[in-house]
Parts: sequence; C-alpha cells; structure tokens
Amino acid sequence: FSSPAGNESGNMSDEKVTMEVDAEETEESEEPQDPLLVLAEYCYIMTNPAFSAQEKSEAKAKTMNIVNNADMAPYYAHLCETMSWKKDDKLFEEMKAKNEAEFKKQDQAIADAKKNRGETEVREAEVAKAKYYAAIGNKDIGIEKLKEMLDNTVGTGQKIDLVFVIIRLAMAFNDISLVKEYVNMAKDLVERGGDWERRNLLKVYEATFLVRIRDFKAASDLFIDSVATFTCTAMYSYETMVFYTVITAMITLDRISMRKKVVRSPEILQVVQDIPAAQKLIQSLHKCKYADLFNVLVEISGMLKKDRYFAPHCGWWLREMRIVAYSQFLRSYRSVTLGSMADTFGVGREFLDKELARFIAAGRLNCKIDQVNQVIETNRPDAKNSQYTEIIAKGDALLTRIQKLSIELT
Repeated sequence: FSSPAGNESGNMSDEKVTMEVDAEETEESEEPQDPLLVLAEYCYIMTNPAFSAQEKSEAKAKTMNIVNNADMAPYYAHLCETMSWKKDDKLFEEMKAKNEAEFKKQDQAIADAKKNRGETEVREAEVAKAKYYAAIGNKDIGIEKLKEMLDNTVGTGQKIDLVFVIIRLAMAFNDISLVKEYVNMAKDLVERGGDWERRNLLKVYEATFLVRIRDFKAASDLFIDSVATFTCTAMYSYETMVFYTVITAMITLDRISMRKKVVRSPEILQVVQDIPAAQKLIQSLHKCKYADLFNVLVEISGMLKKDRYFAPHCGWWLREMRIVAYSQFLRSYRSVTLGSMADTFGVGREFLDKELARFIAAGRLNCKIDQVNQVIETNRPDAKNSQYTEIIAKGDALLTRIQKLSIELT
C-alpha cells in the first residue's frame, strides 16, 4: 500500500525522467548545419573586407580542416580556382582516390540491392550516392544525380527531402536562380501532400531565399511563423533564425503587429537576451528612445555586414530603419522644430535636414520642411483620397490596354 502523496511523488519523478529523456532525444535528433553551408560562410569571411586578417586566416584553416576530413576533392578544386590558391596536387589526388573508392563501394551496394533486395533498398543506395556527390562539393554532377532521383521517386515526402538537399547545395554555391526553381517546386510538392514538419522546414528555406532577393515583408511573415516550430538546423541555428526574424520584422511590421509578434513574443524575448544588440534594437524603437536606436544601428550594421545573406542589403536596411523611426516620431506631431527632432535622435541639424529632404523627395515621408522657421510640418495623407487616386490611375491603365487590344483586333 502506498499513500497518495507517495504516488504523486513517484509520478512527478517519472515525469521528470521522461522530460529529461525527451530533451536528450531532441538534442540527439537535431540536424547539424550542412557542411557546405558552413564552408560557404568561411568563404564569405575570407573574401569580405569586414573581417580581420586573423579571422580570414582562421576561416581558411577551418575550411581546409573540413575539406580534408570529408575528402572533398571537387570542392578543393573549386576553392583553388575561386580563391586563387596554389593547388596541392598530392593532396588533391589523395582525396580524389578516396572519392573513387567510395563511389566503387556505393556502386557495389547499388548492384547488391538490385540483385538481392527490393526497390526501396535500391533507391536508398542510389540516393546515398547522389548525396555523396553533393557532400564532396561536386555541384554539377550532384544536381544531375539528385534530379534523376527526383524523377525516379514516387513518395511526395521523399521528393521534398531531395529538393531541400538541392536548395542547400544551390545556397552554398550562391546559385539564386536554382534556389528559386526548387523553392517553387517544394511549395508545389508541399501543397500536394507535405506533412507538418516539411511545411515548417520549407518556410525557413523560402524565407532565406526571400531575404536574398530583398523581399523582407514576405520573409518576415515566414520567419515569424517559424519561431515556435523551427527545426531547420541544417540551414542555421535557432538563434540565427530569431535574429533574422527581428531584422526583417523591424522594417516591415506596423507598430501594433510589432508589439504583438516580436516585442511580446516569449520565444523571441528568450533568445534576444543572448543577442544584446537585437534586444536593444527592439526596445529602443518600441519605447521611442531614438538616440539609443541610432547608436545600436551602428552595431547592427557591423553584424549585418558580416552575414552573407544580409550583407548585400545592409545599406538599404539601414535607410529603411531610419525611415521607420522618422515616421514613428513624426506621427505624434503636427509640427516640430528641426532642432528638437535632431536632439531627440542625437544627430546634427544639417544631417537631419538633408536626410529628411531626401526621404520627402522620394515620397517616403509625409511631411515638409519650413526652412525659414526651421520647422517640420506633417501632412497625413487622407486614406480615401489616396485610394481614389489609385483607382483612377489603375482605371486609366486598364482603358489604355483595352484601346490597344481593340486596335489589334480590328
């Protein structure tokens, strides 16, 4: 006989053990980052002026360590060509011989599967060979073999997995057109029968592609959807994904959505504690501490320049971020002096004058500057008038097309 308290204690102990086992299983099942993507990051470091000579030297050493351990003869040849390295012929031939030995072993496995096993085993052996081509950095043959396996694969889930391998391979070699092609293919396959996990994985792949083509709005939506379900560690870590979420959301979400989806998101808040710059970025904009915001933008800029996905968009993102801050500040006033606004943002009047004039001329800020009185006057657009103007413009364009069509038909 045991008391209820004893039972409760025993249940709690069992629950604790179960939770610990689950945590261990989660850690074990977490897929490591694709080595080709790791190598792509090291290559970016070696070619980017934002990194020091020591960082570049360390990146080269780590690159060669991965290449040597995985016997990546094709990738080594690619590096020597693109980085203008002197090729170590002895090392290359040794790695090439090991690759050929592995291919021979895989061919024997395929032949054995065809002779003694079923179609599933044959496919698995052929997929392993195709993935090996990709793993050693032979992009062209790897893509060719993976395409063949796609054509010979029936299961939708298995096809999606192969498409993800191709997307990562294309990402590693910066082939954006190939990434686009296979992201679209993955979307079609997922709609036809992808499971919940693969749908979530696709969101990260697509969001990363959208960052590359500077569609931060769509990328932000996908990143936010992935925050609570992220498992795409083959691309990058969860911390990196949260940082990307913050960066894309800051310039695309309105203040209410930002508060709901980012500022008050427990998952994001937990991670950004370890990324002080991202935490300060969120809080300074949300709490209207514009001088602090402009200070942290300098630090964020340095981080973006060192990220191979965001570096090409760094200057553009900084401009958009300043527009967001200026718009938020001016929304609270009908008029404000140039000096007062400059003090709030911690910048000089001349800088602010030129900055605002540029954004006003581009139609990005709804205000005007009274140079005589040094006053900024806001002019909030009427939503109905803007919609009316838009409809008239679209109507004129439609009529023009109809007229052209009627002329062609007659």
